[in-house]
Amino acid sequence: MGLCLAYHVNLSLPLRKTSLALREIHNIKISHTMVANYAKAAASVIKPLVDNFDYKVSDTFVADEKYIKVRGKKGYVWFVMDALSRSIIGYRVSDNRAVGACILAMRMAFNKVKTLPEKFRFIADGYSAYPLAAQQFALREENPLKFEITQVIDLSNDDAVSTEFRAFKQIIERLNRTFNYSYRNTCGYDNFDGANYGVALWVAYYNFLRPHPITNFKPLNNIEMLHNADTMQAKWQLLIFLGQQTIANMQS
Repeated sequence: MGLCLAYHVNLSLPLRKTSLALREIHNIKISHTMVANYAKAAASVIKPLVDNFDYKVSDTFVADEKYIKVRGKKGYVWFVMDALSRSIIGYRVSDNRAVGACILAMRMAFNKVKTLPEKFRFIADGYSAYPLAAQQFALREENPLKFEITQVIDLSNDDAVSTEFRAFKQIIERLNRTFNYSYRNTCGYDNFDGANYGVALWVAYYNFLRPHPITNFKPLNNIEMLHNADTMQAKWQLLIFLGQQTIANMQS
């Protein structure tokens, strides 16, 4: 399973090429369907760790949505990122661009926030779903969160807001390009179930395994247990173990 994830997620190999690599390099004969089953099973265990990790969020969030293909039809993936740590703290795959999916991605991000910092900023593009989603958080009976959406519109700095906050918007645009690199090799997802587990595994890789220039080519988030793992398949195994611990703690 660790080898499957290393080839399929880290190296962005499609399912059939992952199966081929395992057979020709390691003499492990696993069908592409089994690779998909391994990835889905791993995602279901690792996702609670990714979603509930203490990311030490800052006072600035940035958000964006991007287009994906699912069975040749249009779908969307929504990302919310902490601007300081660059960690993905909220994400959601949806078959539409309505406000509901936006709310769910933002809810995942704000689950990590008890009270908003004094100078909190939420930066997004000009799409109307973000202000509408922000209203839902302000109207909550328990722990309401009131904040404004700073919208950076278009690609040129035609107004003062876009000029001041363009750099933050570019942070998540770089994230989209990084995601595109791995997503492009899949030629689109086969179904939304596959899209959900594919994105969950990619977020786990991005937040905990991928080296980043901003952290001197170390992972964005430090997990001490992973330091003792010399291979990527061992690190995936440890993430699965930590995910199981997270599930057990949530159940108890």
